[in-house]
This record gives sequence, structure tokens and C-alpha cells, in this order.
Amino acid sequence: MKDNYATILQNNLDRLYGGLPDDLAGNLPAQQDGERFIFDAFGEKCVIQPKTITLGKKEHSSVFGILISLYALNARPDICILSPLKSFKEFPSSMPYVGAFATHTEQLLIPHFGKIKEAVQTITRALKGEKTHLEAGGDFSFVVYPLPKIALCYIFYEADDDFPPSVTCLYSNNANLFLPIDGLADVGEYTSRKILDII
Repeated sequence: MKDNYATILQNNLDRLYGGLPDDLAGNLPAQQDGERFIFDAFGEKCVIQPKTITLGKKEHSSVFGILISLYALNARPDICILSPLKSFKEFPSSMPYVGAFATHTEQLLIPHFGKIKEAVQTITRALKGEKTHLEAGGDFSFVVYPLPKIALCYIFYEADDDFPPSVTCLYSNNANLFLPIDGLADVGEYTSRKILDII
């Protein structure tokens, strides 16, 4: 499977560099250094270059690398519009992914509720986010930016007499401009995994 990821990633990079847009640095946005594009992704320094994507100190031919290459292929001048926030199922063509999204993005975090609550400041600092205002709802919530133009708002509801604890993950309003829908689902899952790594 790893070889398949590497092949997909290289195909994406070949497409990107085969017709490199003049305005790619501005559209990501990223700092350009020759053929290298440098920006923050999933809480780490990301470098895109013709033969590899580096995240932190590691080369990534995994899902992270593929998501970042897709983000670069879909780069456009539009800015991130945060609100009104959208649930994943509100995006067109999301239905086949809704069940997996709930399991791998939202329910994944429920057993770690307490640790996440204690680590909100650390999480938001790492993922370029912020605590949200009370109108987001829930008992606590925060916004993070796994990719520069895609924001996720996590809303946490503590257990009470009638309901168990729950987590809702909402997207910035126009997130689907910057990734295809299966990529958006994966951004949710891998951001949640990153949150678990941070705590």
C-alpha cells in the first residue's frame, strides 16, 4: 500500500510541476524558494518540491503527502470563509463518506474528552487555531487550520443525565473549493489523529 501512496503522490507532483501556476505561492499561500513551496500544514513545516513533500522532518508519501499535493493542485485565489460553518454532510457529494467521517473524525475523540479539554491551548497553538466564542455552542470548542485555507471547528458536548458526551466537527464555509470531497473527509480524520498525537 505504501508503494501505491508513493505512486499517487508522485503523479500528483508531476501534474503540479508539469504546468506550475505562476501564482501558486500566493494561492496556497506559501513562501517560494525556487521550486520549493514552504507553509504550515497539520501543525508542521511543510515543503513541496518536485519529487517529495516533507512534513516536519519526514518525507511523506502517505495520506498526508497526498492530501497536501491535492491541496496544491486545487490552489486558487479565494480566501477561506470561516462562517457560517458547515457540517461535512452539507457539502455536495459527501453522502458516501458521512458514516466514516463521523466514526474517524468525531467519535474517535470522545474517549479523550478530558485530555483534549486540558490541552486546548496547546492544540490551537500547534494547529494555528484559536478558542471559539460561545456562539459556536457546546461546552467548549476551538478552530484549527490543518491547511492554510481550510478551517475545522471542533465542538465538544459533555455528558449529562440524558446524553453521552459527543463531538461535532464543522468546516469553514467554502472548504470544498480547496479539496475534493474525499480529501476533505480525510482532512477531518487526520486532523483528529493529529490532535490525539498532540495530547
